[in-house]
Amino acid sequence: MRTEVKLRPLEPEDVDFLYSIENDTDLWDKGCTNVPYSHYVLSNYILNGSCDIYSDKQMRLLIEDAEGEPVGLIDVFNFEPRCLRAEIGIAVEKKYRNHGFGLEALRRILAYCRDTLHLHQVYAFICSDNEHSINLFQSAGFTQTAKMKDWVAKGDGYEDAILMQFFL
Repeated sequence: MRTEVKLRPLEPEDVDFLYSIENDTDLWDKGCTNVPYSHYVLSNYILNGSCDIYSDKQMRLLIEDAEGEPVGLIDVFNFEPRCLRAEIGIAVEKKYRNHGFGLEALRRILAYCRDTLHLHQVYAFICSDNEHSINLFQSAGFTQTAKMKDWVAKGDGYEDAILMQFFL
């Protein structure tokens, strides 16, 4: 049985949820963020985004459960319209992990990237020690195509990253 999710653009009232995800220091080691964001900055991000992936080169969507509660965020970014590819990132709030929300959100964004954006491929860089994310992307049909040495700065060292691709 599939978990029911809805993907939707960010609204001004989502700023507290966005704030909690962006300032979760446990997530900072999973990507390239290492600074906290203020409510002010995040509010401006929501209010000033054009919601046009062709001009912004990115799209951030809120993941909601069947009751309309926010459970996470999914991003399409580093959009390259000429090459028809984009990077995918996902963050699910801790209490909602391992309930199928991430997998269903990935399935929906893949359908959008294929059917609406007409992309050729999407990809993700995942820290090599992040087994949950690697398994999630593999479950959605992504394949590991490369290992990037010392790709992500972590503490006083570096972590390898796995490049995973999905051809639409």
